[in-house]
Amino acid sequence: MRILFAEDEADLNKIVTARLTEEGYSVDSCFDGEEAIDFLDATEYDACVLDIMMPKADGYTVLKHLRDQGKTTPVLFLTARDAVSDRVKGLDLGANDYLVKPFAFDELKARIRAMTRTAFGETDNRLTVGDLTMDIAAHTVTRGERAIDLSAKEYALLEYLMLNAGTVLSREKIEDHIWNFDYEGGTNVVDVYISYLRKKIEAPGESKLIQTVRGAGYLMRAD
Repeated sequence: MRILFAEDEADLNKIVTARLTEEGYSVDSCFDGEEAIDFLDATEYDACVLDIMMPKADGYTVLKHLRDQGKTTPVLFLTARDAVSDRVKGLDLGANDYLVKPFAFDELKARIRAMTRTAFGETDNRLTVGDLTMDIAAHTVTRGERAIDLSAKEYALLEYLMLNAGTVLSREKIEDHIWNFDYEGGTNVVDVYISYLRKKIEAPGESKLIQTVRGAGYLMRAD
């Protein structure tokens, strides 16, 4: 999942960005509302975490800009204030959730999972394609009775493929959702990581789950 994290407190921004990255998220971080708007105009995100009180443009302004463009990207507000009027204003503008500072990182992760799960039409934290199962909350992947060990980026790629099972995804779309603006790797990064995944989730004798659609990209489905 690719996340925009906008927070003007430098230490909090650094810590949360690092922790989310360790969890396998691709994170673009910024420190003010104008920069957040620039990021949102440049690419699509699976979720946004916005501080309300930011310089140059507050979180409400950023959210209104996003919704005025017709984008339904899930948005979680961070706020140091727990006034009902603040929550009502944000929800009326189209926010999906609130989290009051200080907060536990595990709660932030759970709220991000809930937002993105709903956005993809999922009802719980377990994704399945054939006999392949991903438990998003437990951060585990199994195929049948076999446990599969994945790197953070492999896990993120597999999650995105499973959330979009049955849909052909172009290499560009996959790259946009799994890697952030700081990535400086090779142009074939998607193909490389698809190869890594296939070796781990498609053992000898097991059916193929990731299919190459020539000229279009990749498709995940169970035949």
